[in-house]
Amino acid sequence: MRVLKFGGTSVANAERFLNVADIAANTAKQTETALVLSAPAKITNLLVSLVKSAVSGKDGQEEFTAIRNIIEPLIASLKKEYPELNQDFLLNEFNTTLDLINRRVHGIALLGQCPELVEAFIESRGESFSIAIMGELLRVRGHKVRIIDPVAVLVTEGGIMESSVNIDLSRQRYQMLPKIEGAITLMAGFCGGNQKGELVLLGRNGSDYSAACLAAISNAECCEIWTDVDGVYSCDPRAVPDAVLLRRMSYKEAMELSYFGAKVLHPRTISPIARFHIPCLIKNTMNPQGEGTLIAEETDRSMPIKGISDLKNVSLVNVSGPGMKGMVGMAGRLFTAVSQAQVSLVLITQSSSEYSISFCIHTQDVMRTRRAIEDEFALELHEGLLDPVEIVDKCAVISVVGDGMKTLRGISGKFFRALAQANINVRAIAQGSSERSISAVIGEAKAAEAVAVCHMNFFNSRQILDLVVVGVGGVGGALLSQVQKQRQELLDAHGIEIRVVGIANSKHFITNASGINLDNYLEELTSSNSRPFSIADAKSLIEDSHLVNPVFVDCTSDERIALSYIELMQIGYHVVTPNKKANTGTYDYYEGLRHTARLCHRKFLYEANVGAGLPVIGTLQNLLAAGDSLIEFSGIMSGTLSYIFGLVEDGMTLSEATKDAYEKGFSEPNPRDDLEGMDVGRKLLILARECGCNLELSDVEIESVVPQNFLQGSNAKEVLESLKGADDIFEKRVKEAKRDGKVLRYVATIKNGKCTCKVEAVGSQNPLFKVRGGENALAFTSAYYQPIPLVIRGYGAGTAVTAAGVFSDILRLQNWTREG
Repeated sequence: MRVLKFGGTSVANAERFLNVADIAANTAKQTETALVLSAPAKITNLLVSLVKSAVSGKDGQEEFTAIRNIIEPLIASLKKEYPELNQDFLLNEFNTTLDLINRRVHGIALLGQCPELVEAFIESRGESFSIAIMGELLRVRGHKVRIIDPVAVLVTEGGIMESSVNIDLSRQRYQMLPKIEGAITLMAGFCGGNQKGELVLLGRNGSDYSAACLAAISNAECCEIWTDVDGVYSCDPRAVPDAVLLRRMSYKEAMELSYFGAKVLHPRTISPIARFHIPCLIKNTMNPQGEGTLIAEETDRSMPIKGISDLKNVSLVNVSGPGMKGMVGMAGRLFTAVSQAQVSLVLITQSSSEYSISFCIHTQDVMRTRRAIEDEFALELHEGLLDPVEIVDKCAVISVVGDGMKTLRGISGKFFRALAQANINVRAIAQGSSERSISAVIGEAKAAEAVAVCHMNFFNSRQILDLVVVGVGGVGGALLSQVQKQRQELLDAHGIEIRVVGIANSKHFITNASGINLDNYLEELTSSNSRPFSIADAKSLIEDSHLVNPVFVDCTSDERIALSYIELMQIGYHVVTPNKKANTGTYDYYEGLRHTARLCHRKFLYEANVGAGLPVIGTLQNLLAAGDSLIEFSGIMSGTLSYIFGLVEDGMTLSEATKDAYEKGFSEPNPRDDLEGMDVGRKLLILARECGCNLELSDVEIESVVPQNFLQGSNAKEVLESLKGADDIFEKRVKEAKRDGKVLRYVATIKNGKCTCKVEAVGSQNPLFKVRGGENALAFTSAYYQPIPLVIRGYGAGTAVTAAGVFSDILRLQNWTREG
């Protein structure tokens, strides 16, 4: 025999029942078949609500109406599909059952309370609807049907609302049932009968358990659980879209996953099938051709880790104090007291010092647990041998499960490294002696992020980078264009999914956790009624959307935003920026940025601060990490000035060359910012600080290209007009240099701890002689690179190349999630 269990979905419709009938008919052609059915969608919840309404004195007509609105259209739809369906019989059965329920509801309303036996009867009626409808559907399709009463067959032990099945006694009952050759057996799930023959419930999700028990007592060849998903996944596919469908897993793996929160199977369901080694197949009713997941004795050895599960609504209890150490029997007394209070433990951990014992319980049991402990240890608490019981609510248990953990090294390290990468604090740790699972207790609000980041590490799934881009002018706009152009290629070729979840300009901040449409973001941004960007909104975006790998990209030159990087990293963002204001603020802030990045496990990346898209910062950092040290530096660090000086060398005046650079978008919006040399000074200070120099911006000697009196004006037009007054003076310097076989360059240098930026005449032997046309060139003379310096040279002007440098930093962050 094969036992097939079918559950309800979010919608009760004829298509669902017809699919079930098709599956049952196809299975019956091959082997003896039994169906265990749940209530149609929403019916059980309505029956529970009906009991509550009756207790409060209401007649429950709202619930009765809702139940009729589900069942009666369902029967009518099946009648259209099969005209010979006995609709009158089904409606009579349905109405008779509703009358029985109604009489009990009337009695409950009069009493103001509901006896558990009555409550169990009412809440189990949904399954009886399913059995009646399916029985009639199968008959009109030409099948014999045998209906068995779970109250008469499944012998239970325990409470009325949540009993367990005694398999041995139930086997004897089942063997006494008359057989009907070729019939499809139907049995309602969710209920059984106690020793007195009274109807009791098997608890919520009890229909799966009913099917497992029927498989065990009938010696079934297989138990099939048909649901609305394709099988068991490595984690909840609603939370992680690329969760992996597990083809095969062991009973013990399934037990661990279900115990720690996986929703497809309840732990009790696995016990009967594991005891009698009955394979269990999980399949999708709406996709019967799918492979599904097979739960059996042997696991899939090619997948050592089977899943990441999360169990919420958990509280962490900590019992500690000097009386714990060396006191024989403390743990026994503690857990006996909790057990006698009818509290189930989720997880136990004990510190090696024996000073404390921590364990997790379901939050609903907190009050009973506290009372039980305080009553048992009243004397110790009074004498100060134990500290007051500490209970931490709103916790979740995150678990990594797999039989292969026994032989695979580094699982624990990878697990906790992943949680650290997501900035998640671990409150307690537990690992069973079987080494089949390892669990961590964390804050419930971080559960979604924890599952996602662990899945990325263990299953090498796509790496998601969630960007918040502030500043959509030249560099920011170019960056978003580059992201839009490359995103599909990155996803297909490298498994990197880039989602822009936030975009801000000076007036508005728009967000979308699923990703903003980059085809029309400017229109959305300008038409938005949103307020300007704020740290509070950035924090809410992480918390509300459960972002795992959020990246704050600052494409502004705003000092206020630059000074918020520490706070942004503290709330969970990586920071990527071409904005030099943060790295050239006070030295204390410069150090604070790096300390916060280390402390919060965040990345602060700023390659585009120097050299636009050239690999300057990373190269320098790697050299210094390898033990190199700077002796001297000289370089051209402004692509704009490199372009201007090249045009002047070719015969243009300084004002003409500057105007050309401005009109082509190579200069700052106000060319004075380039000609004053402050931008180069900031870049030089960053390099000096990277090399270990404790300097402030005021320590850098910065010489303007021309005296300040030639750079007057509040806008580009006025500055360019003022600059004409310096043309003759600058032309004279150009000619003097040319007479000596030299050219003018705006050179930044570091020597003996001193930083200077000024116009210099350089000869043909100098590496900077041929640098022009927007190029940058940086020459590092170091302990490793002497007497010939290391030269980094390339194009360093324009928004596109700067945006490319920022994009490169963003892509470096996907390695952050792969470190494990």
